[in-house]
Amino acid sequence: MKPNPFFALAAVAAFAIAPCLRAETEPGFKSLMDGKTFDGWKVTTDNPATWTIKDGAFVANGNRAHLYYVGDEKPFKNFHLKVEVMTDTNSNGGIYFHTKYQTDGWPRGGIECQVNNTHSDWKKTGSLYDIANTGLTIAADNKWWTQEIIVEGSKVTVLVDGRKVVEYVEPKGAQAGKEYERKLNEGTFCLQGHDPKSTIRYKNIRVKRLD
Repeated sequence: MKPNPFFALAAVAAFAIAPCLRAETEPGFKSLMDGKTFDGWKVTTDNPATWTIKDGAFVANGNRAHLYYVGDEKPFKNFHLKVEVMTDTNSNGGIYFHTKYQTDGWPRGGIECQVNNTHSDWKKTGSLYDIANTGLTIAADNKWWTQEIIVEGSKVTVLVDGRKVVEYVEPKGAQAGKEYERKLNEGTFCLQGHDPKSTIRYKNIRVKRLD
């Protein structure tokens, strides 16, 4: 029996589509980036050229400049944030939460979740910078990993590829710092770029509110 080319084409199409249909969904999560533009995000004025977009990812490489999410007027308090991250060797960056946009300088509000696998700074990926630090290297450079930050009331949990790295409970009566607050509150998210020798990529950023 002579094969029907139309059936063959249909089989190929079905095979190509099937993985998409089987892809796991994440109910309740909202994407914060489109992978093509900076829509919903705003870079600081100090060194905006530090930030570019390549292959669907925000890429930080250059002098100090921070990229803030400004696409939602409602601040984030309790949430589950997921970010795909990849670093070049000896790179250092971070993911801020409970912060707010400022035109330049280091973010004064909120808390930084460290991104650093092999940089000389001993505070490694997943650390809540200068609050709850880990010196263990969990992720690997030049490979994508998923960094998750979960805030529920006074508790912050950080996961790297599903592995719990930090669990921090803010003490009652904790006070904000004078120069850098480093205290739970509410606000937005921010990605850090600050080192011309570092290259860090952030993509597939999504969040689920837990309020």
